Amino acid sequence: MSKLNKKSINGSVLLRVILLVIWDMLMVNVVAVAALYLRCELADTDMFAEGFADTLFQLTVPNTLLCVGVFAIMRLYSSLWGFAGGDELLRIAVASCIVMAIQLVVLQIAGIRLPRLLPVLFGMLLFICMICTRFSYRFIRRARLWFAKEGRQRTMLIGAGQAGALVLREFRNSSFSKNKVVCIIDDDPMKLGRQLMGVRVVGGREYIEEAVERYGVTEIILAIPTLPAQIKKEVWDICSRTGCKFKQMPGIYQLANGEVSIQAIRDIDIEDLLERDVVKVDMGGLADLIRDNTVMVTGGGGSIGSELCRQLASYQPKELVIFDIYENNAYAIELELKANYPELTIHVLIGSVRDRERIESVMQTYRPTVVYHAAAHKHVPLMERSPLEAVKNNVFGTYNTARAADLAGVEHFVLISTDKAVNPTNVMGASKRICEMIIQSFAETSKTCFAAVRFGNVLGSNGSVIPLFREQIRKGGPVTVTHPEITRFFMTIPEAVSLVLQAGAFAKGGEIFVLDMGEPVRIDDLARNMIRLSGFQPDVDIPIVYSGLRPGEKLYEELLMGEEGLTKTANDLIYVGHKTDFDSQRFLDELEALGSLTEGQEAQLRRQIRTLVPTYAPPAEVANAL
Repeated sequence: MSKLNKKSINGSVLLRVILLVIWDMLMVNVVAVAALYLRCELADTDMFAEGFADTLFQLTVPNTLLCVGVFAIMRLYSSLWGFAGGDELLRIAVASCIVMAIQLVVLQIAGIRLPRLLPVLFGMLLFICMICTRFSYRFIRRARLWFAKEGRQRTMLIGAGQAGALVLREFRNSSFSKNKVVCIIDDDPMKLGRQLMGVRVVGGREYIEEAVERYGVTEIILAIPTLPAQIKKEVWDICSRTGCKFKQMPGIYQLANGEVSIQAIRDIDIEDLLERDVVKVDMGGLADLIRDNTVMVTGGGGSIGSELCRQLASYQPKELVIFDIYENNAYAIELELKANYPELTIHVLIGSVRDRERIESVMQTYRPTVVYHAAAHKHVPLMERSPLEAVKNNVFGTYNTARAADLAGVEHFVLISTDKAVNPTNVMGASKRICEMIIQSFAETSKTCFAAVRFGNVLGSNGSVIPLFREQIRKGGPVTVTHPEITRFFMTIPEAVSLVLQAGAFAKGGEIFVLDMGEPVRIDDLARNMIRLSGFQPDVDIPIVYSGLRPGEKLYEELLMGEEGLTKTANDLIYVGHKTDFDSQRFLDELEALGSLTEGQEAQLRRQIRTLVPTYAPPAEVANAL
């Protein structure tokens, strides 16, 4: 702020204080005369005949100075009266009582001829006048805001609890607010018909649609931070039919910290509409695995890899080794971690897991205790067009990394896998299934504890449908969906990473961990919800186009193969798939044969993949060419 602006602001504040002091001086004397008049009326005496008026006039200056001095000590000239509340009310009461007490003591000691009831009446009237004066700032401000909000967004609030009261108060008091709350929805029958700050609770969630029409609502705000995901989804389904914009307030921890503001109320994210609660992973056993140990993350600059690094850093590893082929991603996560964890020793190394000598050199140099292998090609259509690259990076990159970990004496090795590895119909999924088999083969002979973690699509990760849909909506559409019935399992990036981390703590060797991700989500529903969340109507404002299944794409994904069963772990939402039997030596021989294939031998490559993964079932047009 410039010096000129500071002077202007300071001058304005000083002028306001001076005017308030002058007003108080006038008010004190008016109150004194009124108190004396009231006392004489009560006693049926003449204040002039008794000499009370002359005495009061002689005390005008000391009484005025006394009152103004007490007001200053009680900080009644430094408050923002436009936001006055209980604290200011208490200070006015204390100031009035102090003035009254001093007047009583002075009258008694000095023997001044004035009625002893006068200070009491003076204190009471002073308190009333001070409240009217000071709180008029707030009432005037509220009235200005109220009239300013006429014609603004008519808003429905869902939730008449503490959180709802905070939001409503913010809307009333904030000049940033463009909302006028006209009705409240709450499922509690005890609140039906009652009012929250003058706004009526009109019914439960079943009344939402009717209330929108009746009260002309244009925006709905969910003010229940702890609402379970399934109920939130049901509320959203109702609200989405109204055509109103839907927002929600922040989490309950922000309420506790007093961080709620108009700006904190946000548009609901697609992550909020998972048809299950967010997985809470108990990381109790993880601390011992990570703290004071060297941890390595391959693909540490990617969506999953970078979140792995963030969460690992919070467990105070001795050193964190980030290995990635993409220098920009690696540099970005390095800067972030150094800013947030300045005491952490971070080694950011550029290299490819395809390079056996490079990955072995890194392992031998830093000797990590735990390795999380997240480096992989994951884009299905791209890998269908470049199958050899999927094999080089995913299959032999994993083999090189696992072998290097074995040679370096790594204690725990966790592979990031995918649901596309189950009965794969594409090269990417088949390559990840081979990666799982590599891990299980090493687990049979190595002292390193090898495990894999299998999960579905990650919301918001690079290459997922969420960023694609957002960009298409931003451009006005169309939004492209491959098939109206296609479904996928979804989870958030933090959930995926929590699962990966806990898998490392649970692993005994050779397991494939699976997350219970609830019911699969129809991508068509996902697209339509995202369009509504953006304030548009699907097929009206933003068209949806069905482009057809891409090569190697399935209508639905699976988390287990037919021969796999499930065993529950200590976490009710994390399971272990039983190991499928296969001949490890024969597998390694076939893997070597796969490695001998080169560019231009695509048909042979796919045939060899099918040999390694009998459940690989490519599309008919591809299978016929094999």
